[in-house]
Amino acid sequence: MFVVRELPQPVPLLIEYVRAILAAMAGNPHFPSPNPPLATVTASVSGLEAAQAVTKTRAPGSVAVRDGAGKQLLDQVRLLLGYVQQVADGSPEQAAAIIASAGLRARTRAARTKAPFAVKYGPVSGSAHLVVKAAASRAAYDWELSVDGGKTWTTVPTTLQARTVVTGLPVATSVMFRFRAVIKGGPADWSQPISLLVR
Repeated sequence: MFVVRELPQPVPLLIEYVRAILAAMAGNPHFPSPNPPLATVTASVSGLEAAQAVTKTRAPGSVAVRDGAGKQLLDQVRLLLGYVQQVADGSPEQAAAIIASAGLRARTRAARTKAPFAVKYGPVSGSAHLVVKAAASRAAYDWELSVDGGKTWTTVPTTLQARTVVTGLPVATSVMFRFRAVIKGGPADWSQPISLLVR
């Protein structure tokens, strides 16, 4: 579980956002030793708020002062979010609740999983690229195709890699493909077939 770290850009929204975090973390038993201290961040919020007010008078140099105060606050808030993340990492089963208790949003990192079997268009017309998830460090892969909806199957050369390219397929025809892994204990069951409209 991860802390959402996107911070609002407009100064008034940033001030409001940080004040909400400070209010949520103040006295919160999950965060006994905030880094940086909440008092430090509070002072920076007040400094940015004052600098923002001065910019409305169009006083010379006021924008640069405001921008400097904003950068200081952003740096501190990023450290604070890192501290919340550390606390959440220390209790994975409570991570979402801990992050929420700081007035922050949590997200899960999406795991990128490889599809067990994928069929894509090959490099040339009338070809297909078949890719499967490797079954073992040492495995062979049997491949078959069908051009009549699975009534009959034609063998494609076995490979030692978890991929193959099949050529010479009839264009504008829906072709079904399936595979099975062959490991030390013997061949697995045939996979569910996948269809591809050859082009």
